[in-house]
Amino acid sequence: MSATTELVALAGQAPRQRRKRFGFDVWTVVSLVLLLIFGVFLVYPLWGVFQQSVIDAEGNFSFDNFARFFTNNYYFVTIRNSFAVSFWVTVASLAVAIPFSYFYTYFRIKGARLLFILAVLSIMSAPFIGAYAWILLLGRNGLVRNILQPVWPFEIPTVYGFGGIVFVLTLKLFPLVSVFMNAAFRNVDSSLLEASALMGTTGLKRLGSVILRLTIPTLLAASLLVFMRAFADFGTPLLIGEGFRVFTVEIYNQYLAETGQDHAFASALGIVGILVTTVIFLGQKFVAGRFSFTIKASRPPEKKRLRGLGGAAVYVYMYGLIGLAFLPKIYVIYLSFRNSTQSVFLPGFTLDNYTRAADRVLAQSTWNTLWFSGISLVIIVLISVLIAYLVVRRPNPINNAIDTLAMLPYIMPGAVLAIGLVVAFNGPPLALTGTVAIMVIAMVIRRMPYTIRSATATLMHMPISMEEAARSLGASKMKTFFRVTMPMMSAGIASGAFLSFVTLLTELSAAIILYNNQTITLTMAAFLEISRGNYGLGAAYSSILTVITAVLMYVYLRFTREEDVRL
Repeated sequence: MSATTELVALAGQAPRQRRKRFGFDVWTVVSLVLLLIFGVFLVYPLWGVFQQSVIDAEGNFSFDNFARFFTNNYYFVTIRNSFAVSFWVTVASLAVAIPFSYFYTYFRIKGARLLFILAVLSIMSAPFIGAYAWILLLGRNGLVRNILQPVWPFEIPTVYGFGGIVFVLTLKLFPLVSVFMNAAFRNVDSSLLEASALMGTTGLKRLGSVILRLTIPTLLAASLLVFMRAFADFGTPLLIGEGFRVFTVEIYNQYLAETGQDHAFASALGIVGILVTTVIFLGQKFVAGRFSFTIKASRPPEKKRLRGLGGAAVYVYMYGLIGLAFLPKIYVIYLSFRNSTQSVFLPGFTLDNYTRAADRVLAQSTWNTLWFSGISLVIIVLISVLIAYLVVRRPNPINNAIDTLAMLPYIMPGAVLAIGLVVAFNGPPLALTGTVAIMVIAMVIRRMPYTIRSATATLMHMPISMEEAARSLGASKMKTFFRVTMPMMSAGIASGAFLSFVTLLTELSAAIILYNNQTITLTMAAFLEISRGNYGLGAAYSSILTVITAVLMYVYLRFTREEDVRL
């Protein structure tokens, strides 16, 4: 056959091949099913929130709720305060985490693995637990203030208010930046560092002018995550904010206040929150796109020895910082064994706090926590790997839309999603409010983005040749996916699933709106007891939650043999 004949034959086959590629197959069905799921459980609830926000007291269409927010400084100041908290928490987290990661990556630190594990454990607990512990340490009658104030020449500030919120959230979230930056610093090629040294750029100057410039995309991604988590945090400002009002607490007060509930205004606040976080997210993507490049270390950095006073200062900094971040967990565990009567701790030690917890909702809340999280994790893993495959292997407008919808909860306060689910499913045909199902739905939607991003990143670096070989040997598309693709993605799936599972255990902002006595979780039990002033009981619930998280991390590191948790 001549070359011309072959070209004619190929030209005739091309339309059929194109139709087959974009035709209706099993993956098209998967795409449509996923689109339907997100339409029902995300888009429909958010539409319900918007509808409720534009209905006035007489049931007429109106933007009065939005006008009330933007024209009344009492409410508008809450979003300004949330911005201030999020901004300064992000700045402070970067300021302490970047030197920490620099020393961790480029110098030999004794006990480095222990430091890393403690840092990750500091991330993986409910933020309000840290706030609660710091109340007992730096509150008006806190342990540290009582010990130091008599000998300190100046007034020791309390943990309450704006400064306290920034302090607590920084200690909670800086390890998150560190985990990101550890990986980024390891990917900086040593040859570039050696070249900069030959040109006289060393030490902190090299960190600022070379290393950080090469890791700007990671730095921006970590900054966004810290900003969003600080913006969406609910428990910390509620416990220690006092007169400092923030956005998430205002939504809670408007929706669940004992008197003066205003669901329509709470919905309007939720819509404003979504718009604000979306603008921040798009702004970060735009800036990150201008610094988009790939670096990969052909030779990992060689770690140097620490010597002299400088080395001692590095050890003091790293161990002191992690000790400060982990101190609340240790102190809460200690307090869980102290005698107490409501908010007052008495001399002596006892197991009464755990006994009282067992007499209340310990068994039920522990079971609910593990059961809800387990069910949610199975659903998250299944949906996440399907979305990752569709986005990477079969990109098209529908699959890109699914990916965007799946990532929306990443930038959305949990209270907004919870309000949407209540509005959407408070009556027929799907009356889910108050059931296990609505808790699981909220958990899945809220915590899925972690596993999706991890699975997607893994699949993007996998060659397609193995899948093509399986298909050429007669394996079906689904068989190839489950027998070939998923096993190769296992490391990325495990990493994202671990992070999703731990955040499922500590879910609060959505659960506080959706829970009832039958669906209470450990996080909710701890928060309720602390907010009621039952500090001993709260310490017991919090300690159990911390131990469960630590055990899960040990199991993850033990069976996956990972040196780091990859976020």
